[in-house]
Amino acid sequence: MNKRILTAVLSFLLVICITHELNAQVLPLREQAKIIDEVIDDRLNNLLPLLMERTGIDMWVMITREYNEDPIVKTMLPATWISARRTTMLVFYYNPVTKEYTKSAVARYNVGSSIKAAWDMTKYPDQWDALMALVNKHQPKKIGINMSKSFGHADGLDHTEYEQFMQKLPAAYKTKVVSSEPLAVAWLETRTAREMQYYPQVVQISKAIIAEGFSSKVITPGITTSEDLVWWYRQKINSLGLSTWFHPSVEIQRNDQIEFDHLKAFSNKGYDPKNIIQQGDLLHVDFGITYLRLNSDIQEHAYVLKPEEKDAPEYLKNALTIGNRLQDILTNQFALNKSGNKILSDALAQAKKETINATIYTHPIGAHGHAAGPTIGMWDQQNGVPGSGDYPMYYNTAYSIELNAAVEIKEWKKTIRIMLEQDGYFDQTGFKYISGRQTKLHLVGNPSWQ
Repeated sequence: MNKRILTAVLSFLLVICITHELNAQVLPLREQAKIIDEVIDDRLNNLLPLLMERTGIDMWVMITREYNEDPIVKTMLPATWISARRTTMLVFYYNPVTKEYTKSAVARYNVGSSIKAAWDMTKYPDQWDALMALVNKHQPKKIGINMSKSFGHADGLDHTEYEQFMQKLPAAYKTKVVSSEPLAVAWLETRTAREMQYYPQVVQISKAIIAEGFSSKVITPGITTSEDLVWWYRQKINSLGLSTWFHPSVEIQRNDQIEFDHLKAFSNKGYDPKNIIQQGDLLHVDFGITYLRLNSDIQEHAYVLKPEEKDAPEYLKNALTIGNRLQDILTNQFALNKSGNKILSDALAQAKKETINATIYTHPIGAHGHAAGPTIGMWDQQNGVPGSGDYPMYYNTAYSIELNAAVEIKEWKKTIRIMLEQDGYFDQTGFKYISGRQTKLHLVGNPSWQ
């Protein structure tokens, strides 16, 4: 049996042996569905009217078709709906004066337990006429529809449905149609107290999987390749009954003559599947899962011990400390109503004062991995991001603190990148990590750590 086949067999047996440890944390599908539906009802009944009042949009109309779902409609569908059905029309109306609040589905059936069917087919055989009847009934001042230049998440109304909607809409209301962007982004980015009760579980499960992969249970120096580890992570997600919103990646930095190109870490261009993990390597993983309709996005590092070592070299531990300091510099800039671009520029200015060679590309996280909300830099846009970077920060929002610090390692005669990403939450008390952050390198090969 050759080494690659042996590694594959051992990895498979490992999945069988240790899956039960995380299965204890991952709920059965039926229990997951119960939580998902409870959260949706809470958001629709308690959060949405507050956001409608805040943004001044008194009617929000969403129109979507089966298998061409509006991204926002998908966040409102019950757990047992895999997609929208036929043409699904949702109408939310909130009167800030009378506090009247209605949630209607212009459909043949209810959408979950909170959105009731509001289509009398005997009176309105045409679905569009039933929709217009609701508009005429409520006489809204602003009709929000999902169109947005800055946020793809809020741009879910397709061209065909837009044209039909505007053709059917009475002339008196055509000038009242506005982009729902402020409301749509607020809906997506705001995390409720109920969600924050279980978001730590999403992150903890993610971190547990990362730790398993970064161990001698999975990695055999001289045999295991970075691609082997990538697919171990992907298989592990599947084995636990979880899903992911992106394919994991694993990078290697080591004491050699090759300069690490961190840009390739974003695209995997030039990636060599034969890159075998060796003792003395600094490993990096970019990993995330989707669980209970929330997403994680985490990047951590591991060091592969040499036979005589019991800990990572001080110079690598110091490099991680610099990366942690950059995280602090960034999150110390978080403030209510401060734009993503302003947070970025202030953080980079402080990093420069502290002689940290920084690149920041932090983003909101929640219902999507790269979620709606203030963009705080992109790896190729360090002078700000027009549009999404101009959006202000609000309370009760979650972020993936993603960045890297370039650190010179004299012992290796080269510069390495400490690439970190940890999920956090911002509210009236300030910023905090949802389930801690990496301040210590994972160690591969030391029994006391495995």
